[in-house]
Amino acid sequence: MQKSDTFSMKISIITATYNSAKTLRDTLNSVLRQDYCDIEHIIVDGGSTDSTVGMIREYAAAATRHTVRWVTEKDRGIYDAMNKGIAMATGDVVGILNSDDYFTAGDVVSKLAEPFSDTALEAVYGDIHFIHDGEPDKITRYYSSRIFSPFWVRFGFMPAHPSLYVRRGVYDRVGPYKLDYKIGADFEMIVRMFCVHKIKAQYLKMDFVTMRNGGASTNGVRSHRLLLQEDTRACRENGIYSNQFLISLKYFYKIFEFRF
Repeated sequence: MQKSDTFSMKISIITATYNSAKTLRDTLNSVLRQDYCDIEHIIVDGGSTDSTVGMIREYAAAATRHTVRWVTEKDRGIYDAMNKGIAMATGDVVGILNSDDYFTAGDVVSKLAEPFSDTALEAVYGDIHFIHDGEPDKITRYYSSRIFSPFWVRFGFMPAHPSLYVRRGVYDRVGPYKLDYKIGADFEMIVRMFCVHKIKAQYLKMDFVTMRNGGASTNGVRSHRLLLQEDTRACRENGIYSNQFLISLKYFYKIFEFRF
């Protein structure tokens, strides 16, 4: 392991928002609770018409322990907002925290930062869990990234995207999220990072993020069908053999993630 002599690392956290007032406060408060001081929180708002922008202003004024940068303007959707946030980031490492998600504990950022003292490491990832809105203490699904390896990409497996933290320079090599994917651009990004550019990553056995059920990629049969199509396309475009049948096999595994 190659360790830097003086370990100091800025972590950029990107949050895309659009009319997110109902859930955003939990997201922002979870960043405020982090015990890691060198945080840059970048909020990219798509021109909200509810109280989201006012909430962001209040948060930026209250965040005395870390830097907050934000912008509000029309965009082309969540992946466009993520790309804008990555372009704005000045941190050594970049991660995504969605506006309806929040850090599971106050030491998540400090723990994920530690492995980056290995200067050869390019990314870390871990676990997340899901809840129903209004029932924060009841886990409905636990998504572990433990089994992930690039081999499993052809079967639609990926590390939990909200747990993925990547050195900023990786995005310079890999490129931005593709905007012609509706809900599968995060998977396509994983394929590029892990299978095409073969980044060096480490799994951390910890729960990074609490997610509410009902995201775009998990909401309804139509969304699952579209995700199958886009995941298959992502493999094909990046030279990985797969098909919709192979991708669909992941759903048998996901059954074991649910808590009844």
